[in-house]
Amino acid sequence: MTYTLIAVCCLIFVLGPASGFNPSYGTGDALAAAQRAYFRSWGVVPADLFDGPAREVLTPATALFVHGSWVHLLGNMLFLFVFGAMTEERMGRVEFTVFYLGCGYLALLGYAAANATSPQSLVGASGAISAVLGAFLYLFPSARVTSLLPFLFFLPLRFPAWVVLPFWAALQWLALDQAPAGPGVAYLAHLVGFGLGFGYAWVRYGRTTRVRSAPAPAPEGENQP
Repeated sequence: MTYTLIAVCCLIFVLGPASGFNPSYGTGDALAAAQRAYFRSWGVVPADLFDGPAREVLTPATALFVHGSWVHLLGNMLFLFVFGAMTEERMGRVEFTVFYLGCGYLALLGYAAANATSPQSLVGASGAISAVLGAFLYLFPSARVTSLLPFLFFLPLRFPAWVVLPFWAALQWLALDQAPAGPGVAYLAHLVGFGLGFGYAWVRYGRTTRVRSAPAPAPEGENQP
């Protein structure tokens, strides 16, 4: 399912207006207008979610498969590729799929609840992927993760997951305080997803089922518009 989710996200992006590959959306101002309408239709708009038509309750699910740019898509899919397969193998295909979709939905819902009057569209799988990171941390705390750190000139260094992933979560927390109002990275959705994923793994699998796993490479950081 990890690879299926990646394929679906990539296909939807290529067919949508943000990729620039579909000529039916036009160019210039017409393309920009099509992108805004597309994100508003399929993304989460907090103001509409809590005070709009009933169909808006589905948007936290549809938004998980929509991405705003190539950087956004590739950054999210890289994290899902690296951390998703091992987590899915531990959980099983069906449970992992329900876990991914459920935590992703709740992460976007949590962001929307905290910004209930916002008219801005929110799209992307990062809330669900953050949940995968949280579960991975609990299930494979000793897995070696390759990280690229900007302040060390992007030298690839290997650290255990219990160092890398809490550090990533701390960066999201710090960035949340600095985030400007308006469009940007939904750091709160990352934190909600990460907490849900870790909590689910803790409750579901218990302390005796954690696995000391083989190395899993991954870059540090995440890109999202």
